[in-house]
Amino acid sequence: MIRLLLTGGTGQVGEALGRLGPFAGAAVEHPSRAELDLARPETVAAAVRRCAAEIVVNCAAYTAVDRAETERASAEAVNASGPGYLADACAARGVPLIHISTDYVFDGSKAGAYVEGDPVAPLGVYGRSKEAGERAVRSAWDRHVILRTSWVYSAHGQNFVKTMLRLAGERSEWGVVDDQVGAPTAADDIAGAVLAIAPQLLEPATARWGTYHYTAEGQVSWHGFARAIVERAAMVTGKRPTVKAIPTSAYPTPVRRPQNSVLDCSKVIAAFAPPRRPWQAGLKDVLDLLLALPKRGAA
Repeated sequence: MIRLLLTGGTGQVGEALGRLGPFAGAAVEHPSRAELDLARPETVAAAVRRCAAEIVVNCAAYTAVDRAETERASAEAVNASGPGYLADACAARGVPLIHISTDYVFDGSKAGAYVEGDPVAPLGVYGRSKEAGERAVRSAWDRHVILRTSWVYSAHGQNFVKTMLRLAGERSEWGVVDDQVGAPTAADDIAGAVLAIAPQLLEPATARWGTYHYTAEGQVSWHGFARAIVERAAMVTGKRPTVKAIPTSAYPTPVRRPQNSVLDCSKVIAAFAPPRRPWQAGLKDVLDLLLALPKRGAA
């Protein structure tokens, strides 16, 4: 059984890893934030030093994209400096590090899918802090895998899928942008990829260090994703609200989002062959779970 130390265990990917790890033959240790906080370097070094893990997986992140503009110090502490402290601690113990990153390191202006070597050009504090975290990991420890992903959602925590379900219960019509495209990726699928990659990092013949992209298969706009959510929910609720396609200009946000978040995943498939499904399959699993949950207060 492989032993993993997990940061960010209460987040979407962290929760999925903690839940799915034992079924994949992984013993997952996920310290509380009081025990391991990326914004407090002394806790990072101590937690890694005393753990028995063979691999460290960093799922912790400051993910409030718009709020990061006014909470720059918090975003940079967790997303930029913290991964460097973690990589330093891993290097001191000789333990490999898997670090989860994001499509937001790109500006979304490319016409096709992004490959790992494309120039980074983040649009806001969140993206810049995540890109700085990648650089900190690369500088501190060569035995790392940086895994960029996109449009993460799950039945746990707050995310786009849950927001669309809430709106479907409250409104008859609303608009969602149709000129931003990407691959919605279920947290369970990301966890499955990590659990497939991790054991290979312990074998010299299969340990291929570096930066990789991993998302679900296919691509869709936010509007198309919202329509898919509403259509499946309607099978249970009977409600079919109208989701209008709108341009980004009609839904201004403090930070620009990448218009193209599609990531080319051929490199990770060739290196590690992690399981990968169409985005529709992951969405079905999450919606089936969410729509089956009893309402609060129900007997």
